[in-house]
Amino acid sequence: MFSLSSTVQPQVTVPLSYLITAFHSPKTAAYLPSSSSLKVVQREVTADSETYTSEPVVNLRDLGLSELRPAQLDEIFTKLLPGFFVNKEKPSSHWHTSHVSAQSFFENKNGYSSTLSPLRPHHQQQRRPLKQVCAELQHWPVYIQSRGFRTVQAKDRRLQSTSERIAATESSAPSFMKGFLMRDRVPDVENLEKIVKSKNVPEGQQEAFKNGFAEGFLKAQALTQRTTVRFRATSGLDAAVDPIQMKNVTFDHVKGVEEAKNELQEVVEFLKNPQKFTVLGGKLPKGILLIGPPGTGKTLLARAVAGEADVPFYYASGSEFDEMFVGVGASRIRNLFREAKSNAPCVIFIDELDSVGGKRIESPMHPYSRQTINQLLAEMDGFKPNEGVIIIGATNFPEALDNALVRPGRFDMQVTVPRPDVKGRTEIIKWYLNKIKYDESIEAEIIARGTVGFSGAELENLVNQAALKAAVDGKDMVTMWELEFAKDKILMGPERRSVEIDDKNKTITAYHESGHAIIAYFTKDSMPINKATIMPRGPTLGHVSLLPENDRWSETKSQLLAQMDVSMGGRVAEEIIFGPENITTGASSDFDSATKIAKLMVTKFGMSEKLGVMTYSDMGKLSPETQAAIEQEVRTLLKDSYERAKLILKTHAKEHKSLAEALLSHETLDAKEIQMVVEGKKLEPR
Repeated sequence: MFSLSSTVQPQVTVPLSYLITAFHSPKTAAYLPSSSSLKVVQREVTADSETYTSEPVVNLRDLGLSELRPAQLDEIFTKLLPGFFVNKEKPSSHWHTSHVSAQSFFENKNGYSSTLSPLRPHHQQQRRPLKQVCAELQHWPVYIQSRGFRTVQAKDRRLQSTSERIAATESSAPSFMKGFLMRDRVPDVENLEKIVKSKNVPEGQQEAFKNGFAEGFLKAQALTQRTTVRFRATSGLDAAVDPIQMKNVTFDHVKGVEEAKNELQEVVEFLKNPQKFTVLGGKLPKGILLIGPPGTGKTLLARAVAGEADVPFYYASGSEFDEMFVGVGASRIRNLFREAKSNAPCVIFIDELDSVGGKRIESPMHPYSRQTINQLLAEMDGFKPNEGVIIIGATNFPEALDNALVRPGRFDMQVTVPRPDVKGRTEIIKWYLNKIKYDESIEAEIIARGTVGFSGAELENLVNQAALKAAVDGKDMVTMWELEFAKDKILMGPERRSVEIDDKNKTITAYHESGHAIIAYFTKDSMPINKATIMPRGPTLGHVSLLPENDRWSETKSQLLAQMDVSMGGRVAEEIIFGPENITTGASSDFDSATKIAKLMVTKFGMSEKLGVMTYSDMGKLSPETQAAIEQEVRTLLKDSYERAKLILKTHAKEHKSLAEALLSHETLDAKEIQMVVEGKKLEPR
């Protein structure tokens, strides 16, 4: 057998045209004239006798053999086709014989019989080797290895360096094929000193030339590294995932989520002492799903679990497994779990789990979109166990997860991480205050009461905003004023001191806001006042903030009515002081909040005597009579609230006027200052 390349091909019969193509070398300018030609004899085999047809003409120049003598041609074909010309005295040394399976066991053991040998027909006349090739090659069977596996020899040949392959080519290939096989050889790299000398660089400029060469090399190297990293990031070739040790993160760093910490404590105990649980035959959940709004500390909880147990921590975001290439996401899942199993016990944390574990759909546009989640399902609870590996997932949308992902055996333990209550907010504010310079007189409880619904991340931002404000003002520590300023900025937007407001509008705003404050101060079930200001912030010209003493999990009917009365106080104050014809549009948001409370009381809370304890969810499906009755009840509640607010302001007109004048002179009043004004005391000048 012979072969001109290392490619494994099936068994074929090589015609003359294929051989000419394989032996073809690049054309050069040293070709002989086209009159030099070789006549090739083509044999046709028929059922009756053997005849010879006209001989096709093959140009020596097309073969790249025009410069060789006949004797050299005979020698070349003798070396290229060792199976055709048998020379027992001088066997070929350039080509190796490849043994393949024959048609029978006898032929494998004893070789081909002389009578059946296809390589030397019995009627062949003695000819010159080249003519004999041309005459018999059309029907000469050439056996080429057809096995598809790779041998050790092929592997060694694949691992050879470029210089070794070039050396092997130079020693084994015929002279007329060296130019073809060596056309891709890279020239030797020149020394920098040789380049400087060859370019005739002046001595005074040689140092600058070398510096420029070095800078160009470093820039090219940096570009190559960026390109390589980008390729690896998009091709999924990055197999190794390095764990992180969370020794300095414990449960003491997590504030405001005591219930979640208690539920995760048993996971820490399992990682520390697994025999404590396995001795009774029990198994701890394989996956823990942390559910909660953004910024509540889900990632911090997962890090604290690894830190408390002192085990490796593997972090991955769900978006890292979402790639445009098919199979990359599944491959990264396998790599992550393979690395984790080798370092068990450990913790795998997958943030934003809904991006990789969403519900599976059948889409013709994305036929491979389910491979990643299927691989995740198999790794968590598949045929191969993953002992000692705890998977913690975090998501803001648990309803978007696939049902197979949250079944028992995978994420079978769900821990809710809610927004902190007033106690938790106080702890979080104190925790972040300890990281900055602050005044010891700061009351964190007051800030916590005024930040209902804030998450841990939002409270951290509040303390940071206060520290920035103190730095801008040139103070050496953060005081209560900076914290209040940061809270108002987050809730209502930044101050608009550049807005020019005339005295008339400023006076209307002062009486409007003082009307809210007086109603809140003299209404029994209203929330305590925290602050009143006429400083424009965001879309508002002023506001009054109320603080609940504690978090309200439910509200009474009197508390809801008190909120409606406080909302009505602004419009009532404008009507009393400036007359019905001078009321403004500033009470639109107040009426909106009051109307929402009244509708909820009638349609959701069953607080209407006329309509009774019944809920009305879809107003469009109700009868016209029922809709009219609901609207009448809402209108009655709002009217009664308006009358109660008017009665309070008329009764306390003196206090109302004093508070409005104090706002005009001070712009902002806190709870203590409002109390002093209402009690008739004078404020200290600022």
